[in-house]
Amino acid sequence: MSVRDRIGDAIDRSLLGRLLFDSPISWLGYLYATAVGLTWGFIWSTGRVERRAGLFVFRGMPARTFGRGGSCVGQCYLTDQNVSDDVLEHEAVHKRQWQRYGMVFPLLYLLSGRDPLRNRFEIEAGLEKGGYR
Repeated sequence: MSVRDRIGDAIDRSLLGRLLFDSPISWLGYLYATAVGLTWGFIWSTGRVERRAGLFVFRGMPARTFGRGGSCVGQCYLTDQNVSDDVLEHEAVHKRQWQRYGMVFPLLYLLSGRDPLRNRFEIEAGLEKGGYR
């Protein structure tokens, strides 16, 4: 387990983590992130918008408007055409992470590192399903 993972686990178990995570505060952050994702998706999507795997899936997004093969923001998945069942299952785990951590999630994700093979949130979501292996 890396130092980053140990720090993340310690935060999860701390009093602060118990107050902030899976709480009304994190739920408000999740709803805010979903509103941002919906707005961003409706502005930039040039493709189909649908509801799949509990997500609002925005296709036809220009590459500059999302990271890697797609990005989950709250309940929204923003991508060009990367919408296989495996990928959507992976993104649904990220949706749950947004629900648990709220607006702290982007910071925790960044602290976990840009390498998806070592990022605890990508590992939890499933590297194979996310197309990383």
